[in-house]
Amino acid sequence: MTEPGESDLLVLVSTGRRSGRRHSTELAYLADGDRLLVFASNAGSPRDPDWYRNVRADPRVAVKVVVKAGGEAGGEAGGETFDGVAFPVEGDERDELFARQAARHPAYAEYQRMTDRVIPVVEIHRGFLDGRAWALGDELVKIHDGLRADLAALRADVRGFRRGAAPGLADQLREHCVSVCDVLGQHHDNEEGRAFPRLEREFPGLAPVLGRLRREHVAVTENRRRLEKLLDDPASRDLGHVGAELDRMTAELDAHFAYEEEQLRALLNAVGPRWRPVSGPGRR
Repeated sequence: MTEPGESDLLVLVSTGRRSGRRHSTELAYLADGDRLLVFASNAGSPRDPDWYRNVRADPRVAVKVVVKAGGEAGGEAGGETFDGVAFPVEGDERDELFARQAARHPAYAEYQRMTDRVIPVVEIHRGFLDGRAWALGDELVKIHDGLRADLAALRADVRGFRRGAAPGLADQLREHCVSVCDVLGQHHDNEEGRAFPRLEREFPGLAPVLGRLRREHVAVTENRRRLEKLLDDPASRDLGHVGAELDRMTAELDAHFAYEEEQLRALLNAVGPRWRPVSGPGRR
């Protein structure tokens, strides 16, 4: 569906999430610095438009800025064609940007009144792709899967110790716990020190997502320290308590990993060779 007239327009080419075919959609845009912003209004429909669902599954897009009748190029980017990535803006920034667009084109305010869904605002960034296959999001999932396997093995150790499976298992349990917690801590340190700052610079709309992930990192660190403290004194360990703490930490980490993968995997798969993988420490 074409957006209202008298706007700066672009053609967004996305990849169908089911068909894999390329789809072109003409959209009004708002230029904001180096990024272009589009709005998933769907004319006030209760359903997100297909192009938005496509870019949520695969944010790699092609864009052509439309030249208006009479040869006048739309906006500051007039006539430009580029490849890039498209990602939703969230939180207060989304609200401010949508309000700006609604002030320019009141139809958008009416579209929002017509639907209960919050109309997404999507930022488009230029120049992240060079045609090569880079899958940094998939690498992130592999790191998470390794940590999931480590935690599963640690929980099995706790169950084995409670059954008195082998002499000296207490020391092995402590060593295994420290090893797993160190790997987890290094992974989060890499994200905090390298990946998250760069994501913030290049994708300002990710601020609410990264804020939540950082808060969850703090909670994970507290859980790790609590678990290690429980295992510090072999003579006084309450392994029922250890098992409960480990189960709770694992459940929270599973939720944390799932949220991070949902929010970042497709984007990280699209950002291209300027990025090195969001890597954790070497696997054992």
